[in-house]
Amino acid sequence: MSQTAAKPRLTTSAMIASLAEAGQRTAPAPFGHALVKLAAERSDIVGLTADLAKYTDLHVFAQAHPDRFYQMGMAEQLLMSAAAGLAREGFLPFATTYAVFASRRAYDFICMAIAEENLPVKIVCGLPGLTTGYGPSHQATEDVAIFRGLPNMTIVDPCDAVDIAGAVPEIAAHPGPVYMRLLRGNVPMVLDEYDYSFKLGRAALLRDGADVLIVSSGFMTMRALDAAKALEADGIGAAVLHSPTIKPLDEAAILREAGRGGRLVVVAENHSVVGGLGEAVASLLMRHRVSPVFKQVGLPDAFLLAGALPTLHDRYGISTAAMTTSIKRWLGE
Repeated sequence: MSQTAAKPRLTTSAMIASLAEAGQRTAPAPFGHALVKLAAERSDIVGLTADLAKYTDLHVFAQAHPDRFYQMGMAEQLLMSAAAGLAREGFLPFATTYAVFASRRAYDFICMAIAEENLPVKIVCGLPGLTTGYGPSHQATEDVAIFRGLPNMTIVDPCDAVDIAGAVPEIAAHPGPVYMRLLRGNVPMVLDEYDYSFKLGRAALLRDGADVLIVSSGFMTMRALDAAKALEADGIGAAVLHSPTIKPLDEAAILREAGRGGRLVVVAENHSVVGGLGEAVASLLMRHRVSPVFKQVGLPDAFLLAGALPTLHDRYGISTAAMTTSIKRWLGE
């Protein structure tokens, strides 16, 4: 047996879903804590998961309300069917899993048991888009496209911990089903620096600018705000319109801001360029004959690589630096 000391095992950020940068303010498990707070006021709230309580922050709810928590095991179809049954009996179920498993594996059960019946099941899913480096098996790059076509389904893509905490009571109050993408763990706090609060179905203009309008959802709003600051240093005015509700869109806000002449319009999303926020906005603008120069920052129509998230975000054009470079190039065309 070799007497040489074992080398320390190298780790990779492929498994880490947190997007917080060094020194950035964060809040731990905002979804779990917001649900616990709301459940103290509403005895009808129950939580269910498919063996992923720890990885969707539902373990916080399970610790506070163990008699209202259901561990369904690795059976996403059963998870959604049980949530539908509880909703039929007057409960308000929050069902959590990974976004790939809800959108791909359990879609038919969500469609037939929840959406068709317009039941108030709240489906809250971790690892949306490119928030894991585990590759196509875990990267839900097409989840919004899948659920956008489902009648009765509301879709929410919050930006940060502030957005998530604000979204929980709002989606609970909504009478129909909701699919919400989730950032988990230590989630960055950004939007408390702006005059902002989450309102279901509403977009918010976080900053204004004369040269480019960035319409964004999810953590790409964080990136859009950082890109706007970088562009400002070069004398480029960038507005950021945060659209956390993807279905239904805040059509009035988008049309108002995109209709202001002379600005490049860029949609930024942590999702495939096929079927997500970008195509929803483009369709809206076309239907209303609003025709700015239009570009998309999003993931390609491809199965993405595995690896470290910062590397992947740069490679696929959704990092702050990559988005800033793209916008400068488009403005110069």
